[in-house]
Amino acid sequence: MTKHEMPAKAERQQGDNRPQPVCGLRDWLDHLSVRDRLAVIKPNVDLKFEVAAYAKRLDGQRATLFPRPSGHAIPVVSGIVSDRLWIAEAMGVEPGEMLARFQDAANNPMPWVEVNSAPVQQIVHRDIDLARLLPLPTHNEHDGGRYIAAGIMVVRNPKTGKQNVSIHRCQLTGPNRLGVLVLPRHTFAFHRMAEEAGQPLDAAIVVGVDPLTLLASQAIVPIDHDELEIAGALQRRALPVVKCKTSEIRVPAEAEIVIEGRFLPDVREPEGPFGEFPQTYGTRADREVMEVVAVTHRKDAIFHTIVGGGLEHLVLGAIPKEATLLTHLRRNFPNVVDVHLSPGGAMRFHLFVKIRKTQEGQGKNVILGAFAGSFDLKHVIVVDEDVDIHNPQEVEWALATRFQADRDLVIVPESQGSKLDPSNRDGVGAKMGMDATKPLAAEEMRFKRIRVPGEENIDVAEVLKRSNIDWRKALKS
Repeated sequence: MTKHEMPAKAERQQGDNRPQPVCGLRDWLDHLSVRDRLAVIKPNVDLKFEVAAYAKRLDGQRATLFPRPSGHAIPVVSGIVSDRLWIAEAMGVEPGEMLARFQDAANNPMPWVEVNSAPVQQIVHRDIDLARLLPLPTHNEHDGGRYIAAGIMVVRNPKTGKQNVSIHRCQLTGPNRLGVLVLPRHTFAFHRMAEEAGQPLDAAIVVGVDPLTLLASQAIVPIDHDELEIAGALQRRALPVVKCKTSEIRVPAEAEIVIEGRFLPDVREPEGPFGEFPQTYGTRADREVMEVVAVTHRKDAIFHTIVGGGLEHLVLGAIPKEATLLTHLRRNFPNVVDVHLSPGGAMRFHLFVKIRKTQEGQGKNVILGAFAGSFDLKHVIVVDEDVDIHNPQEVEWALATRFQADRDLVIVPESQGSKLDPSNRDGVGAKMGMDATKPLAAEEMRFKRIRVPGEENIDVAEVLKRSNIDWRKALKS
């Protein structure tokens, strides 16, 4: 692509009158601040545990900004996407449109545009001591050390040059050395290609991007699909990117920090433990090693961290998976209305599916289809369209009143699951599905839900305003 200068705020498509998505981390912090969702914590909070403690206590309520953590000049922010509704706002859509909007962007990516200069390269460091340069926190009690937990990692296919974007936990193991957990996906494949050729694999870790670029990094797409193009489609503009100082990798120009380096071939070193999404620790083991050769950042950079196992960690992974599963299921079951990865299932293991039932046995087929769509899934519950799958009490109610274990239970033993599920055997375990839909031929009143007419029209806020009135005086008035 031909290089040319372009304003940092690239023009969006003309004639688009829809609410515009938020395109930069700083704009997003402004958005949160004016809505009373950003807490500025006292200066000099300790990077070891204390940053994570504040962030976790305010998880889902406020993002947290830490000036001068442990005296470091670069501030830290956390919790910027810890609520599903916030992500809908970032997209500029209604909550019910979020999954369709994400999948549309994944199916219709927008090529990025390269710029010659970028805010993220205002400062360049080549003498690397990451502990000195960046405010790297330690989150959970038994974490193996200081981590980069919110950086999107960009690598290139050694054979095609196509980029891949993902998030990996990266532990500081030396002044210019990171231990990286690389699961068997696209980054893993690219690393093995380079390793087989006896070559290092160039990599860049981008810290401090907007919510939609973070979300795009989690898209489930075929190999050689650059997720930065999905970020552009989500933002409804061509994403500005800039070439790294030490490699051919292109990174978001409006980011805060870029850590440039390379994976070393045939080198493995201990990494972990690390607090993961199931609220348990990912184990310590020999992992891939990234050698850092340069760090670039804005003059007034902000460092983003994600506390392992917190809502920000869970929500970022859940929405792309939900969008992909919804598309997957609707190919064979057009009557699937909605899907939801529940917080209680770590937004990975438990899937609730709402269907418009038209034939007996559909619930079980949908369960098996869901398991085929993601090996991470452990339990799937299928309910009727009158059940709110975003409310766990409603789903539990459906199980209590519409499910019988001897008739409606599906068990798949000895199947592939997540290696981060501590209850299975190195990624092999059982799956369970529950069909909590009512029989089509059932007597109408037997399964009909009770309802108080007019309940939905009561103005609860107005009622609560009167809750502190002296009741004796109220009866006399």
